[in-house]
Amino acid sequence: MSKRDYPERPIVGVGAVIVRDARAVLVRRGGEPLAGEWSVPGGALELGETLRAGAEREALEETGLVVEAGEVLEVFDSITRDAAGREQYHFVLIDFLCRVRGGELQAGGDALEARWVTAEEMDALGVRATIRDVVTKGLSAFQETSYEKNPRGP
Repeated sequence: MSKRDYPERPIVGVGAVIVRDARAVLVRRGGEPLAGEWSVPGGALELGETLRAGAEREALEETGLVVEAGEVLEVFDSITRDAAGREQYHFVLIDFLCRVRGGELQAGGDALEARWVTAEEMDALGVRATIRDVVTKGLSAFQETSYEKNPRGP
């Protein structure tokens, strides 16, 4: 596995925006980057793994939920520099809207906690703006009936 801190090149990461009944799953990170912060379940893509399969695997590992990854909600860079200005972390992240297919919500992997939250509850948890924005986008997209008919998009 490639080194995540001070990498030689950007690392591809996937996120699972898991939505059900106007609520989304957030996990509190146990490891760096973002240790202790609330985020969507996700992590680094593994060699030979498709993007959607990676999002589904990460969701299962961190939440205990079996999900189906649907449409891409967001693609963005996450670059963290150290005090000297060197790139300590650089991820290219792809977040997917995910539908629950089974399982019970429970924290696992490197997640310290996992919980269902409403849009209103995110601010009280101190969720970063980028996470809040993609979760809000996922909550809106899930309400569209087209997602229920065709979860992988057009």
